[in-house]
Amino acid sequence: MPLTVGTAGHIDHGKTWLVRALTGKDTDRLPEERARGISIDLGYAPLELPDGRRLSLVDVPGHERFVRTMIAGATGIDLFLLVIDAQEGARPQTHEHLAVLRLLGVDHGVVALTKADAVDEETLQLAAEEARELVPGAEVIAVSAKTGAGLDELRAALARLPVRERDSGGATRLYVDRVFTLHGVGTVATGTLWSGSIAAGDELRVEPSGRTVRVRSTQVHDAAVEHADAGQRVAVNLPQLERRDLARGDVLVAPGQFTPSYRLDIRLSELAAVPAAVTVHIGTDAVSARVVREGAYAQLRLARAVVAARGDRVVLRTNTTVGGGTVLDPSPPRGLDATRLEALERGDPAAFVHAPVARATLRRLFDADELASLPTHGDLVYSETWLDELRESVHVRLAARAAASPVDPGIPVAELLPEHAWALDLLGVVRQGPKAYLPGATAGLGDRADAADALEARLAEEEIVKVEDRDLAAYLEAEGRLRRVGDGFAVSPALHERGVELLPTLQPITLAAFRDALGVGRRTAQLLLERFDADGLTIRRGDERSIRRKRG
Repeated sequence: MPLTVGTAGHIDHGKTWLVRALTGKDTDRLPEERARGISIDLGYAPLELPDGRRLSLVDVPGHERFVRTMIAGATGIDLFLLVIDAQEGARPQTHEHLAVLRLLGVDHGVVALTKADAVDEETLQLAAEEARELVPGAEVIAVSAKTGAGLDELRAALARLPVRERDSGGATRLYVDRVFTLHGVGTVATGTLWSGSIAAGDELRVEPSGRTVRVRSTQVHDAAVEHADAGQRVAVNLPQLERRDLARGDVLVAPGQFTPSYRLDIRLSELAAVPAAVTVHIGTDAVSARVVREGAYAQLRLARAVVAARGDRVVLRTNTTVGGGTVLDPSPPRGLDATRLEALERGDPAAFVHAPVARATLRRLFDADELASLPTHGDLVYSETWLDELRESVHVRLAARAAASPVDPGIPVAELLPEHAWALDLLGVVRQGPKAYLPGATAGLGDRADAADALEARLAEEEIVKVEDRDLAAYLEAEGRLRRVGDGFAVSPALHERGVELLPTLQPITLAAFRDALGVGRRTAQLLLERFDADGLTIRRGDERSIRRKRG
């Protein structure tokens, strides 16, 4: 089973030296790290265990300025290797790193008491007792990276740790923690594969940018593999991208499986002194957010969209770690509803479905029996509550339209329901052609009958009339009582038909010839010809027109 172990601990307590002694690999690769003698960025190495398993080991910096980097490395790990200097004991970053591990749900690990060769037996025993009190239940192993003492015991202790199952059959999700370019290869992104698998040829999406990419090749610890599984440290070759197109915090996901969101609903952890403004660490990303809190629940309103899933852990920081929580809804509606979140915690899928979502998305969250109670449309699952809210909204809009425009009380379905036209038949409204109406709300003149008669009388005497009431004009045209031309003008149906009958007699059709044959003014002739163009009767080429030939 693929496993990832992450180091933790205060600066200068010997994490990188211990990793080098365990794996033979120096994870301080940057010139600045070697010059200063401290880890600044994340480092990676494979670790062979006595039982033949091969772990991925993530080495994190211990300086307080790099806690953000530490969290990026700790997300996605299965086990911890807490490093404590036997001479100094636990220090500030020891405690903060432990807090981060608790918030991320990394409960199992080993404590390594480093530099054991530099202290006497009594000091070593006191340090071991302090470590056991600090991390109850964890094995404490005294080691020396200098002499090699205790390294075999440490490997054996890591091999005894219980591990969690990874969702290797789920949708692919890899949080990027490093991006670089190799000559002749192109852009490479690395990260811990949280779920699913990745193989050469796979199509993935880069979120939150939404760009689609295709994987050329995959590696695990510098070795090419046919496919990488959940829990492994993976390097993915993405030659279509430039290095600047990717950054730590981006996510590679299976297309259509994860939607970036500007809000997260969470249940707060036991560290609950959360201020109104924090930095949210999710995966390898860190983004500022406002916190709206109600009891044990909070909604995080993010400065930019992130990718998350139900059950993910987040860490909340200001100048230090102030709290964390578990994601209950990765794409919630605006406004915190503690009652809904309580239902989510109980496993009620209806509380999650505040609007239609893909059934495939919910399969990762609820079992088939839980989903069976929800109404569906094709591959969409929705709740009755959402449908009731949509019905009320549609009826209010149609009633307002009918009151404002009794001659045209309908609203085009594409405008009324741009995303959910399929739900129209469930809303108790009437569809006529492209428009929807309230039951009984038929078009009628009502108190505009006199205005309609007056307009028809003018059209009988004048060749063209300006019509200010556009709804009335549309109604009368539908009744066959006028024809609209231009922007707010109308002519009589009789004049319109005379113009249509004249078209075949004019070869070619010019504005002047049409005007003279019809016996009208230039503006009326021009507006009629433009209407014929729009209706597909004629086609204009330069200053002349011809009758458009019917196909078929």
